[in-house]
Amino acid sequence: MTMSSHYRRLLPLTLTLALLLAGCASTPEPVAEPLKPAVTILPQAALPPLPAGAVRINGIAAIVNDEVITIREVVREALPVIAENQRNGLVDDKARSDLRKMVLERLIEKKLTDQKVKELGIRIGDDEIRQAIDDVKRQNNNMSQQQLVDALKKQGYSLVQYETQIREQLERLRLVSMEVRSKVYVSPKEAEEYYAANLSKYAEDEQFRARHIFIKVDEKGPAEELQKAMIRALDILHEARNGKDFAELARQHSDDPAAKKDGGDLGSFKRGEMLADLEQALLPLKPGEVGELVKTPSGLHIVKLEGRDSGKVKPFEQVKAEIEDQLYRTRQDERFSQWLKELRAKASIEIKDSNGLI
Repeated sequence: MTMSSHYRRLLPLTLTLALLLAGCASTPEPVAEPLKPAVTILPQAALPPLPAGAVRINGIAAIVNDEVITIREVVREALPVIAENQRNGLVDDKARSDLRKMVLERLIEKKLTDQKVKELGIRIGDDEIRQAIDDVKRQNNNMSQQQLVDALKKQGYSLVQYETQIREQLERLRLVSMEVRSKVYVSPKEAEEYYAANLSKYAEDEQFRARHIFIKVDEKGPAEELQKAMIRALDILHEARNGKDFAELARQHSDDPAAKKDGGDLGSFKRGEMLADLEQALLPLKPGEVGELVKTPSGLHIVKLEGRDSGKVKPFEQVKAEIEDQLYRTRQDERFSQWLKELRAKASIEIKDSNGLI
């Protein structure tokens, strides 16, 4: 698979412009849960006192193999995360601090992967960047180059900045491909074993086929009309249960105009797709049986179950690719977590005390 095709998989067809401008933030490369290796927490050197009411927003948050992550970087990256949680009413001071710590962990992981990219000499060519941008434009209603530039400008980005983000994404994808994907394999036997152990997941929904006869009743009408409609419906029900052709009865007696043509055919449906009262009357029936009279706000219904197709299990060949993809993704995530853990174990990581800013 080419690097460009990897990138296309990161960008769904329904990608919104905001996510587009965030450099594929909607589908980042797999990131394991923040690990907690034995790292050194060092007090930051004493800083001059701040003026009254001022807050220090810079300083060193962490040092990763001699490369610095600043507090300003953490605060900037945490802003959209905190804003999203604030919209859901989930942020207090402790939560805000926890979110910044989470963002710091992600920045450490990013720094480690970027360093590994440099170590392995991974390079992304300009033609790959152009192709990736062309793919993005195509998947966003074939937007023009100028439309992309204008949209980026509204979000505070330049095209050069966006190209840099894409380059970084593709570099990390190639790294993951080299270090993780190439070492993951799912055998046909494993897929078959998973299928055999999870047959219920691959059962098709049970389907029903039915007919009905509808007798219209005005709920606000006089009691005499309701009584006449009830007598009429019971007479039809009696005929249906005594062998009279149900479709013909529907054509003759139903107040549903469509029934005059199709004999009251309701077609096929799954559970939850039909009016609840009618579905409840049909579910206990065997094919060919006529149910009890059903009263709804619109009138009276006589229902017949024509057939029932039990949920058959899809054959293995039909779901093989889906199973292999699921197992591959699960194993890839596990392998990535292990690889990242090993990468951190070999790294020198110092998290600085930032006076409660993180």
